[in-house]
Amino acid sequence: MDSAFLLTLLLPVAVVSHVLDLPPKALFKVGDRRELTCKMSSCPEKVKFSWTSIQDKPLFAILNTTDRESVLVFENVSKHHENTILCKALCEKESKQAKTEITVYSFPRNPVISRNDRLILGKESVVDCEVSSVYPSEFFEVQWLSGDEVLKTDEGNYGTDVLRIPYIFTPSSEDDGKAITCRATLHLEGVPPNEMTKETSGRVTVLSAPHNVKVSGATAVSLGSSLTLTCEAEGNPKPEFTWTALKPDGQSVEMGKSQDLSMHNVSLSDAGTYQCDVSNDLGRQNTTVSVIVQAPPMDTLIVANPQSSLKEGDTVNISCKSSSVPVTQVVLSRRENGKDRELMTSKGDETSVILQSVKLSDSGMFVCEAFNEHGSQRTTLNLTVEAHFLEVELQPDSAVSDRGSSRVLSCKASGCPRPEFSWKNLSNMPILRRIKTDGFKSKLFLDPVELEDEGTYLCEVTCGSIKSSKQTEVKVFSFPTSPIIKGSGPCLVGEMMKLTCTVQEIFPANRFQIQWMDGEREMHSEFGSFSNGTTNLTSVYSYRIDRKDQGKLITCKVLLNMHGVPATQVVKTASTTLSVHYPPRATKITVSPLTELKEGETVSISCVSDSFPVGRTVLSRVSDGIQTELIASDGVETLLTLPSVELDDSGFYVCQASNMYGNHSDSVEITVKAPPRNTTVEIFPSTNVQEGQNITICCRSVSFPPPAVVLSKLDSETNIYSLDGIFLLMNLTPNDTGLYQVNVTNDLGYETEIFNINVMENRYDPPLVWNDFIIPAICLGAAAALLGAVVNVWRARKKGSYDLTKCNPGTV
Repeated sequence: MDSAFLLTLLLPVAVVSHVLDLPPKALFKVGDRRELTCKMSSCPEKVKFSWTSIQDKPLFAILNTTDRESVLVFENVSKHHENTILCKALCEKESKQAKTEITVYSFPRNPVISRNDRLILGKESVVDCEVSSVYPSEFFEVQWLSGDEVLKTDEGNYGTDVLRIPYIFTPSSEDDGKAITCRATLHLEGVPPNEMTKETSGRVTVLSAPHNVKVSGATAVSLGSSLTLTCEAEGNPKPEFTWTALKPDGQSVEMGKSQDLSMHNVSLSDAGTYQCDVSNDLGRQNTTVSVIVQAPPMDTLIVANPQSSLKEGDTVNISCKSSSVPVTQVVLSRRENGKDRELMTSKGDETSVILQSVKLSDSGMFVCEAFNEHGSQRTTLNLTVEAHFLEVELQPDSAVSDRGSSRVLSCKASGCPRPEFSWKNLSNMPILRRIKTDGFKSKLFLDPVELEDEGTYLCEVTCGSIKSSKQTEVKVFSFPTSPIIKGSGPCLVGEMMKLTCTVQEIFPANRFQIQWMDGEREMHSEFGSFSNGTTNLTSVYSYRIDRKDQGKLITCKVLLNMHGVPATQVVKTASTTLSVHYPPRATKITVSPLTELKEGETVSISCVSDSFPVGRTVLSRVSDGIQTELIASDGVETLLTLPSVELDDSGFYVCQASNMYGNHSDSVEITVKAPPRNTTVEIFPSTNVQEGQNITICCRSVSFPPPAVVLSKLDSETNIYSLDGIFLLMNLTPNDTGLYQVNVTNDLGYETEIFNINVMENRYDPPLVWNDFIIPAICLGAAAALLGAVVNVWRARKKGSYDLTKCNPGTV
């Protein structure tokens, strides 16, 4: 029972489901006011509505909502309202949603046809159909129709609100007045049938310029009768007509502005050409007609062309015609000896005769006579033939040409219509060169110019019975290359050098001059001699060489003294530079910074010499009579740098330069100074001696200049000077015992040494033993040592140092 009751309660809940009512599609017309309603009528309570644009853009609508429905109001529908919209509704916690797609269309007015009323006959034309404010344009179809015949179909393109559909065709006269229709159809589902298609029709107007112009009516009338001519033509707009009489003198006289031209009592002056001009806005056309007035021949005319006086050799056309009335025959004759000699006869109103290349004898009277059934007329012409005033011009007046170049002689004739040219030379040699004659000019081509072409040329012109000539002189020169200088080779100073200058293949040699130039100064000049052909011209110039001529530029200048030669070919030159050889000279040895140096300083020794060709430079040092090569180089200069000089670097330095012609030298003495150093003291025989003995003190030191050596006893004011560093103390006593100091000094410094001497007192006289014999020997040894020390000092001074290292204790 409980289960059944529960089932009864649940069944309505499962079955009842609220329905949301919203049309799935809506079609709106642009400009309308439309509403879109979303409702849920089955909900027993107030429904909560919400609207959403799926296309992510505003709804552009006004919302009106009641308990069970929500209305979107679209005022003045536009393309922006096209959208996909979702309506959501909430009823008793149950949510429903429905979607609708809004489509917008616009087709407010009929198509507009333009440019249909100004079509040009036979010309490709365009008629436009415009459908404006359309949407969506891609669903439109536009057709052009003539009656039921579809002429063209086109479809709209996406994204435009104006459709312009042209129809291009070439109208014919049959198209004038026909109806043409533009029909536009919107193929969009839901559009009312009465709004799907709209069309507009218009009449085609075909405009044309006047055409098919023609004149009707009799054109031959008798003198005194009447004449009527009618002008006919087609055209749109309707053309207007104008008649004009064309006079023989070129003037025109308007005769009237109507389709018909009428003349009464026709006279001979009415004969002639009449023109009918037909015109409208698109153009104009005309036609002419000749009116003939029948009468005996009149206005018979004989004319010579050209009408001016004739020159001998001219061509003349003599014509005879009669144009006023119909003429059946014309006769052209020449009056000779009182009689007419017939030249030409023609059926009709005109005849002519051409006289080619007239002569003086062609002068005389010519007669023209015209005939018809009404009578005849005769007229005459006097023809005069004159001789030509012939002028001949020959260019150039004179010509100077380079052998191998091109030269054209141009002969021009004036005053003659058909001149005849001939070329000659005064040497009566045949001219085997190309000649080109064209009308009034004849050219003689000398290409290439040769020596044989030199001479006088004559251009002779014949014009009828007249002959005239001009002459010119052609001179030929040859100067093809610059001169060549050759020398006898390098020379020693004081010797003679020979230079040869040659210029090849010259002509004429007697017009050439060779100048030898030292800068702007002329040193020598000579001229060539006469020759029949090209030759080589040579000049030899001898020159005694001096040392200052080294590098001098000598120029051979060749001049062609001939009027008319181009400036660029008058002078040609060649130059050579003199090469002067000589042994070394001005040899110079230079010491930088000084020749007197301190030990440890840097010195540069430069050796420079002048010689040609450049030889060898050697720098040597001379010490103790021995010469030692230090550096040598191939060239005029050598350089030796001693970065830190020593006392041993003192001495004489010799720079010797040599080449194949000799040698030259220079020398300088360099002195190196140093303060005393490495000072040592040796005492012979010992620092401990017996009373009465002698002591030799030997002081050694390295220095320059030689030092002053002073020996002093430290507890005494006595000083002993020595120039050689050797002191001899004789007969010592115990009072000589004590400390001694040696002071070695020169201009650059000093050095001292201290030592002790001990003198022992004698207590008794010992017996004579072998030592008594040694003492004299010791004294002799000390004397020998002293002598050796003096010699060493002398040698040291020679070397620029002071070194007593040879003080030999073994000899004391």
